Amino acid sequence: MTDRTLITIEDIRAAHDVIDGRVRHTPMMRSAQLSDRLGVELHLKLELFQKTGSFKVRGALNRMSALTADERKRGVVTMSAGNHAQGVALAAREMGTHAVIVMPAKAVRSKVEATRTYGGEVVLTDADLVETMKSIQAARNLVEVSPFDDPAVIAGAGTVGDEILDDVPQADVILVGVGGGGIVSGVAVAALARRPGIRVIGVEPVGAAAMRLSLDRGSPQKLDKTDTVADGLAAPHAGALTFAHVKQLGLEIVTIPDSAIVDAMWTIIERCKVIAEPAAAAGLAALLSGAVKVEPGSSVVCIVTGGNADREKLRSLA
Repeated sequence: MTDRTLITIEDIRAAHDVIDGRVRHTPMMRSAQLSDRLGVELHLKLELFQKTGSFKVRGALNRMSALTADERKRGVVTMSAGNHAQGVALAAREMGTHAVIVMPAKAVRSKVEATRTYGGEVVLTDADLVETMKSIQAARNLVEVSPFDDPAVIAGAGTVGDEILDDVPQADVILVGVGGGGIVSGVAVAALARRPGIRVIGVEPVGAAAMRLSLDRGSPQKLDKTDTVADGLAAPHAGALTFAHVKQLGLEIVTIPDSAIVDAMWTIIERCKVIAEPAAAAGLAALLSGAVKVEPGSSVVCIVTGGNADREKLRSLA
């Protein structure tokens, strides 16, 4: 990692120091049944037990801890389908500032309600999220907190990777869903620094594959539309910084259909007794569907990134 556009393991360790005591070291679960079924040693990193129900609070806290007194007085703005929204709202409350969060009009209702409960000001829109956020930022002189394309956000997400290697130091493969690419970038930096040669694989829905398209075309791409049941992975574009990480670190990015994601989500619920949202099941979906092949007996970690699925969402996917 000679290019300083990439974060480093030192950045991730610094982020850990910032958020330590504010977030949880989430549990690692070994699934005997799924290990036998897949012929690997399968572990699930349960970030759905994180504060706000997803990993996103890690990056939000790390980024917003660096706000100046003036910036805290002005407040922040971001865009999110829901998990980053909750992380920013909670971080804003802890930092004594105000957060405005632009969310899709069709966002999962429980995510909207939770964001408001944490103190966030939610703006629902059918318009372009980025354009709406930029308009509000300019009108109210707010500080933008990117959902993924910010070194502090990536470093915060990267603490997940550091925890994985603490708990499963023999890990051969790590799989995680990709939206904008923040967590796959941060986890890869941590994992490769500690275990060179480890495979870090990002998984995207076919209907929201901005990172895969970006790799194929050689530059960050914006999607005309997204169409996936995994709202947490429906980022409208790949970030310039996250794309740089994925490309320069040589990360694998695969795509899978929504049907595989839904099947993996119910497998986690039925076999592991934890309620993952669709986006959180993407890593396991890639294994179960055969989109990713690993050596028999490999030590594999799937990051279950969040658990913010409401009853209406689950009912529609039954």
